[in-house]
Amino acid sequence: MRGRKFSTGDVGGQAKQTAREAADNPWVEGLARAGFAAKGIVYSLVGLLAAQVAIGTGGRTTDAQGVLPTIVEQPFGQVLLTLVAVGLLGYGLWRMVEAIADFEHKGHDMKGLLQRSSYIGNGLIYLGLALTAVQIAWAGASASDSDAASRDWTARLLAQPFGQWLVGAGGALMIGLGVYQFYRAYKASFKRQLKLGDMSRTEETWIIRIGRFGFAARGVVFAIIGFFFIQAARQSNPDQAMGLGGALASLRQQPYGAWVLGTVAIGLLAYGIFFMVQARYRSIGQ
Repeated sequence: MRGRKFSTGDVGGQAKQTAREAADNPWVEGLARAGFAAKGIVYSLVGLLAAQVAIGTGGRTTDAQGVLPTIVEQPFGQVLLTLVAVGLLGYGLWRMVEAIADFEHKGHDMKGLLQRSSYIGNGLIYLGLALTAVQIAWAGASASDSDAASRDWTARLLAQPFGQWLVGAGGALMIGLGVYQFYRAYKASFKRQLKLGDMSRTEETWIIRIGRFGFAARGVVFAIIGFFFIQAARQSNPDQAMGLGGALASLRQQPYGAWVLGTVAIGLLAYGIFFMVQARYRSIGQ
């Protein structure tokens, strides 16, 4: 009796079905919504700290990883940061499920697979962020400097054959991602992922405005990071590379820097608020 032959299509179809069933699980949905809230909290803090720098009342320019110690320094900080870690874990897992189940119907062509792969990459980043949060909360670890990490990776790439081209291509990709954020802000394409029917007309209007402002601010930040990667490639100097914190700090050094940084900081705060709204109104699965 012949055994059944399994193709990669069978495996892919089974994985998609399993992911869709997982998305229907109340626990998975709860983790996903907690994840949106946790990501919103983290980005809101990034924006608030940068806004304080802009108006000269303290704060600092940092990234998602750099704000984690700020949480643990608050009353009941270990518990708060642990809850944030659980949420970040949920968000990372949800991005994996979203990529496999293909809820947005990206398909199996090259463009669709690249977009879904980016979801997996994003999920891995937030799983790593969740692990860092736990280490800071319970092992006393310190958050690493994203700018230092960017310079380290740039130095490694520059040491490779065609390293300048690789770093330059990475910078161009970041600028492209920035343009895509502007496109999402303009088209408000994120509306498709929200339960608009559960909102009042006023809520819908304000949520869309907040989302547009937030994605536009992200576009500015991505474009700046990409520009400095290209500078690092042109000069073959890894010290030119920077992450989110460095990009925000560079805004403060420009003409009218306080106003520019303040505007982008409020935009990142809006981005965080938008994600906290998604914890309530995001469509999870189908």
